[in-house]
Parts: sequence; C-alpha cells; structure tokens
Amino acid sequence: MKKSISRRNFLGKAAAAGAAGAVIPSFMNSCSTDGRMKDVAIPEFLDSAPDGPELKAGLIGCGGRGTGAAINFLSAGPNLKITALGDVFEDRLESCRERIKSEKDNAVEEANCFIGFDAYQKVIDSGSDIIILATPPYFRPEHFAAAVDARKHVFMEKPVTVDPVGARSVMASSKKAESMGLSVATGTQRRHQRDYANTFAQVKAGAIGDIVSANCYWNQSKLWHRDPNASWSEMEYMIRNWVNWCWLSGDHIVEQHVHNLDVINWFTGKHPVEAVGFGSRHRRVTGDQFDNFSIDYVLDNGVHVHSMCRQINGCENNVSEFVQGTNGSSNCSNTIYDNEGVEKWNYKYPLNEEGEETNRVKVSPYVQEHIDLVTAIRNDEPFVEAENTAISTLVGIMGRISAYTGKKVTWDEMMNSDIKLGPKVFEFGPVDIQKDVPVPGEAYKQGK
Repeated sequence: MKKSISRRNFLGKAAAAGAAGAVIPSFMNSCSTDGRMKDVAIPEFLDSAPDGPELKAGLIGCGGRGTGAAINFLSAGPNLKITALGDVFEDRLESCRERIKSEKDNAVEEANCFIGFDAYQKVIDSGSDIIILATPPYFRPEHFAAAVDARKHVFMEKPVTVDPVGARSVMASSKKAESMGLSVATGTQRRHQRDYANTFAQVKAGAIGDIVSANCYWNQSKLWHRDPNASWSEMEYMIRNWVNWCWLSGDHIVEQHVHNLDVINWFTGKHPVEAVGFGSRHRRVTGDQFDNFSIDYVLDNGVHVHSMCRQINGCENNVSEFVQGTNGSSNCSNTIYDNEGVEKWNYKYPLNEEGEETNRVKVSPYVQEHIDLVTAIRNDEPFVEAENTAISTLVGIMGRISAYTGKKVTWDEMMNSDIKLGPKVFEFGPVDIQKDVPVPGEAYKQGK
C-alpha cells in the first residue's frame, strides 16, 4: 500500500482515518487499459482505539447530538474521559451531565460546567486535550478557530458553518490545524463507515469507469420544532428551535443534506462550480426556512449532479447517493452495478449468530469517527477533515442561495461573498435579523 498511495493521502480520500489498508485485486475485475487487474486499496478499520495515556475531552453544546457525540467518544477506546461541559442553557448541560454519568459512568465536576455564550472559551481553557463542537452550526467557525488557536484536537459536527464568510474561516483554521500537527474529525461519518469506504475504494480503482453523472437525496418527514414559550426571550426561543432558523442551521440543505453532498464530492474528487435550483415552503410551521430543495449542480468537467432534499410528512422518502460511470454505477454505500444494472460487487456485512448478513457495519460510524480520531492522536499520525467538510458545506450554501434567489450561483461568487448571517449582538432578548421567508424571482404583474 505504501508504494501506491501514502497513508495520509489514503486517509484523506478513503476516509478511513484510523485504519490501515490492504491492496488486493478488485473483486469485480476492474482492469487497466492493458487488461491487467487493477489494485484496490481496501480499508481495514480498528474496532477500538489503541490504549494510551488518558485523553480528556471538553464538550461545547450539550443538546441531543452533543450528548450523543460525547457518548460516542467515550465508547471509542480505553482511557477516554469527558472533563468539561459548556452550553448556553443549564437544563441542557445538566441533562447531558446526567446521561454520560448514567450510561458511561463519567462524572464531570461542577467546577468544569460552564453556562453562557462565553462557555466555549472556558471549556477550551479547562485543560482538555480534545474539544467536541456540537452547538448549532452558526457558532462553529468561531469555536473551531478558538480551539485551534489553543492547540486542541477537535471533533466537530457537520455542517461547519451557515454562510460563505464562516466557510472561509473554517478553511483557514483547517490549514492552521494542519500546520500545528493537530487532528480534526468532522461529523461526515459516511467517510468513516466501512461499507461506504470499501465502495469508494472500488470506484476509485475504476470499477465503474469515469463518473459522468450523480444524484443525491435526503427526503424525509419533518424534523422537530419548538413552540414559543412565554418565559423565553426571542433569542432563547430561536436557539432552542435552531433547526428551523436559517441563521442557526443553514437550512436543511446545509444542516442535513450536507452528508449526501459530501459523499458526491468524495466519490467524484471534485466540488460543483455552479448551481441553479429552486425550493419552497409548503408545510413548515416555524422559522424562516424552506422545506424542499432541488438543485442542478455542475462540476468543472461539465458533469451534472442532481441534489434533492425535502422535510414533509406523507411524501416519498429517500436518503441515498448514486454515481453513474462509463462502465457501471454505484449506490456509493455497498454495491457496484454494470451498465445493464446487474450487480458486480457488494460489500459483505458481518453475519449474525444464525449465519445471516446483518446489513450493518461492525462498528457504528458515529463511534468509528472517534476511534479514528483517538487512534490518529495516539499514533501521532494526524489528519484534518475540516477543509473537505467546509467545502461540502459551502456547496450546500451555494444551492440554498440559488433556491432563495432563483439565480445561478457560482463557486467563485461564494468564495468572494461577504454574506454573513446572524445578529451582531448575542444576549437573551430580541434578535435583530431579517425574519421573512425568502421569495425567489419577480412577481408576475397582470397586463405588464
């Protein structure tokens, strides 16, 4: 493997951050132009991070995903501990604190529990080795920059920002982290999912030829929302209801669909350079976001990617990716097909006690990404995923802005845009932002 692809290059492209790899002939007889078998770098993942000195993590953002990320971290291997918690809401922090104590026997001292908009800095300064960032995405660029400045390893949830200014900030912090030898994992866990990584390896080796088109979907029922509470200020209501406000979440094309967009970027090795899309708001009851998007993305080689996402009850659901090549196609997750739709290869899942395939990878990717991060730190083999995730996030932002405006939006425009969402003042009171739902295009005027 070392002769054909460097470990760091493999980690970046195959996303098996804590894994070794083996080079074997392709299962479905991918051939070079001279007819010889092509080698496939098959990732081999660790089921647990190696032992070592205790690694302490501080969690910033103690909601459901933050609590889940903390438990995933504690499940990744031996000698791991959560030592600090930070959130703007005491009830969320205490709920997280109780859960990691009851489920993982991990107690966090009262002195290391911080409340408020400045809690992130107090967690960073508390002596942790790793910072877990799981607040609403709006806050990610500032928190990531502060963690890197403090020379902390980072796990941060996707998406990594909500606007172009934030995306460029994360890209800059990512480069800084690389220069410091830090490791940074992000919540795009499909890159740490064994079936996806193995399928990527096959596609990378030429199993379907050159990719000529791609599709990605996240169509599901509505997510949760919070009703207003008379005891809450507008700021508190918005943060507690964050998945319904664009300035906090980036809209669901960014907050959720980024997973699928990231897979397409990963498999094509490119990102779109322009987008034309549309969306609307049919059923959403709170916030200012759309509940559906359809985007035509174009890569720099002319390949089109159709992106579709929706959060409406009672509609057709689909969460998947698809790439079409000159010699076949793949669902990106576990199967390769020829051009007649005949299966050429599929990922072999573990068997259960009855000898039947489980259709689940051996280790949850939510835990695997922490195994990979801890392994990289303990083996002194750093990797940084933040730039890739910032690019995928900005692809979602590009599609969102096109749908909101009805205009074509280019990558160069995004990389030079001064769009920055959110209020200028953070305190519990009124929130000074535009709250109208976007309406694209110009209204038709009868007789004109």
